[in-house]
Amino acid sequence: MRRVRVSSHQSPVHKLGDSQMKLTPRFRLATSSALLPSMPSSDLEQSSWETALIPGLPDDAALNCLLRLPVEDHDACRLVCRRWHHLLADKARFFLQRKVMGFRSPLLFTLAFHRCTGKIQWKVLDLNYLSWHTIPAMPCRDRACPRGFGCVAIPSDGTLLVCGGLVSDMDCPLHLVLKYDVYKNRWTVMTRMLAARSFFAGGVIDGRVYVAGGYSTDQFELNSAEVLDPVKGVWQPVASMGMNMASSDSAVISGKLHVTEGCAWPFFSSPRGQVYDPKIDRWEAMPVGMREGWTGLSVVIDEHLFVISEYERMKVKFYDPETDSWDSVKGSTMPERIMKPFSVSCLDNKIVVVGRGLHVAIGLVNKQPGSHSGSRSSSYLIQWQDVDVPREFGDLTPSNSQILHA
Repeated sequence: MRRVRVSSHQSPVHKLGDSQMKLTPRFRLATSSALLPSMPSSDLEQSSWETALIPGLPDDAALNCLLRLPVEDHDACRLVCRRWHHLLADKARFFLQRKVMGFRSPLLFTLAFHRCTGKIQWKVLDLNYLSWHTIPAMPCRDRACPRGFGCVAIPSDGTLLVCGGLVSDMDCPLHLVLKYDVYKNRWTVMTRMLAARSFFAGGVIDGRVYVAGGYSTDQFELNSAEVLDPVKGVWQPVASMGMNMASSDSAVISGKLHVTEGCAWPFFSSPRGQVYDPKIDRWEAMPVGMREGWTGLSVVIDEHLFVISEYERMKVKFYDPETDSWDSVKGSTMPERIMKPFSVSCLDNKIVVVGRGLHVAIGLVNKQPGSHSGSRSSSYLIQWQDVDVPREFGDLTPSNSQILHA
């Protein structure tokens, strides 16, 4: 057997300690410089940005793919490379790029509070991917009662308004107006309302935000109403309601704001309701059948008013303006996981309900074959879909929900 002699001039092997094994940015930079001693640092910086977003794909096709990533996956995906980090680490940059590329996904914004601590927070559900993410906290200095806020979505601008409110444990309403811009992912403080109010009606008509009624100091009911021009950021008074009234729900139907004070057990009196027409700046009484049957939270689908009743096992019904009466919507029942209190919003012909623990049910509403629009024979069918929710949402209670596209 032939022996091979190993030279003693080879470099000794050193065992590195834990402190030397940590990959800090300085350590990586030194290693890169050592491997490429002739390349200036500026060239290294430029080469990292010239790397393809996805190897083998043109950047425009790769960007088209990355802009479809659910927001909940951004934290993991932005670690892939520098360019992915630049795109995904900033939600404002990500949604602005989606706007430029013409992408639009429905997002369900839910104002929720913790049932033990009372902490207010916004949770956002992507209705395409059914994935959740959060947005920055509202810049509200006062400890407010979440149910006193009035929330309105302005889909054309991609903005969400939070108005008024009530200081917790005090009969002190707020003038507060906050605006969240989904493309900038930030809140801004806007011009205050003319009157401080809580538990009031609100709606968007032709891009302008209308608020009416509500509670003032010492639970005094208001009859005043006002309108906001979001472009100018100025509030102006409109015609008074003609009666002092707080609102439990409101809806915009055919360009008119419908306001109801709602039903309260044990129904000692008939609920009041008013309808505002901005074209003539005048209020009129709501039809009797409409206000007496409006027993829950509402959405408007195809200019028809649908209500999820709080007193009839969460039955869904719709209003027929020709007969001034209500009809039940046929189909499956509300999923058992949806419990009061709940909030309601709509997306096209879908009713989205958020219950306690932020359990979500999506109801697809279809007009039955053979029914005639606007007539007494019209009927609707609803089929519910249950959406899974993270376990950590179990202590959260919804106060309001709105849908925006981004």
